[in-house]
Amino acid sequence: MLIARKTKSNNIAEHVLYMYQIEDIIRSNNLDLETIYHSILAPQIEDESLLAEYKNWYAGLIKTMTAEGIQKKGHLSDINEILMELLLLHNTLLNIVKNQKYLEVFEKALPALKDFQIKSNANDLNIIETGFNALYSKIILKLKKQAITAATEDAFQSISSLFAYLAAYYVKMKKGDLNFANN
Repeated sequence: MLIARKTKSNNIAEHVLYMYQIEDIIRSNNLDLETIYHSILAPQIEDESLLAEYKNWYAGLIKTMTAEGIQKKGHLSDINEILMELLLLHNTLLNIVKNQKYLEVFEKALPALKDFQIKSNANDLNIIETGFNALYSKIILKLKKQAITAATEDAFQSISSLFAYLAAYYVKMKKGDLNFANN
């Protein structure tokens, strides 16, 4: 909850990846609030007030996931909205503004994005969601302590660099500080 708040305002790419993890935590605990409370929250949070806030936050997420029918797969509508905003910003930087730096970073990441799209059989996903899925798969690989080749690490790094650039523009956009005329 605290991490979600911080990342949402500071780094939207980290926020999306964090929320992917939270969705999976909820699913792996069968959307059972009491299991999450006793196995994850209570052992880590000593402050009773903060513990209650976290429990309420998870309860809200579980309720939303159930209402949106994403108990098994998919993402919260808030996350999907962010993904669409990032896709629109991505397309604006590439096709309307023709931001040279963004274009260079994107062209470097594009082969990795296309490769991941093919390997994951995700041709129906847009390039931004594909990138997030790729970066999330890296998190999963690290959690499983699986080796990552140097080439794969380079691919992840190119996608991460693209999203860092996009996230910085997203913050500016949300603050109303985005001036495409000077980009």
